[in-house]
Amino acid sequence: MRSSRQPSVVCRRPLHWRVFACLLAVFLTLPLTGAGPDRFNKLGHRMMCSCGCGQILLECNHVGCPRSDGMRNELIAGIQRGDSDDLVLQGFVQKYGATILAAPTTKGFNRVAWVMPYFALAVGLSLAIFFIKRWGKMRAAATPSTSPIDPSFREQARRETEL
Repeated sequence: MRSSRQPSVVCRRPLHWRVFACLLAVFLTLPLTGAGPDRFNKLGHRMMCSCGCGQILLECNHVGCPRSDGMRNELIAGIQRGDSDDLVLQGFVQKYGATILAAPTTKGFNRVAWVMPYFALAVGLSLAIFFIKRWGKMRAAATPSTSPIDPSFREQARRETEL
């Protein structure tokens, strides 16, 4: 017996067009995924609030802070425009100055800010070692070779502490 069903019609579009359409949809949506809250948090934690509180922009907890809300809105606008992270940060530096950055850049004279803590630690440790050795030598030179305690007192103390 033969089946009464008709064979299904096969799509005649080549497979490579469907793959191309899927890849195109993925690549068109990729720039939109970078604009999520992760990028906002990352950039917001790289900047300081300009109100003078000394806190990170996203952690400024002043009630009614005159600057943080506006700066957050500027950050959101830069992200929505599709600006790169460096472009957003440079815009803030141009508007508020280099002190807006939570950490100094690693270019030019700002490298000193990264190197100085390690340099100061090395100098401090070297000085501490130098003075400890020097005090040890001075103490050894000041201590007389003979004990100032009379040997008879030592003998008496030894006898009295024996059980």
